Amino acid sequence: MFITPAFAQTAGAAGAGSLISSLVPFVLIFGIMWFLLIRPQQKKVKEHRAMVDALRRGDQVITAGGLIGKVAKVKEDGEVEVEIAEGVKVRVVRSTITTVMSKSEPAAS
Repeated sequence: MFITPAFAQTAGAAGAGSLISSLVPFVLIFGIMWFLLIRPQQKKVKEHRAMVDALRRGDQVITAGGLIGKVAKVKEDGEVEVEIAEGVKVRVVRSTITTVMSKSEPAAS
């Protein structure tokens, strides 16, 4: 009595325009994420890898665990021997070195 009957409305034509307009926000979000998050992180990883590859004997480094020491030996298998005190040497994995505080001068040939 008090309720009016509901009539179906004609739907708009679905086509390529609606598909593109629904994908545009996703593409924009991905582009923003790429330039704000992914790209800077890749750049940071690349710089860290270059820093670790350039390690040599005599460099003063800080490890991820907070140890500060001087590189005593650089091994090819991914380890570095770091002297943290006089006569105290520890082996650390190269990737755990976070900072090179001071670079040593290259040895004269």
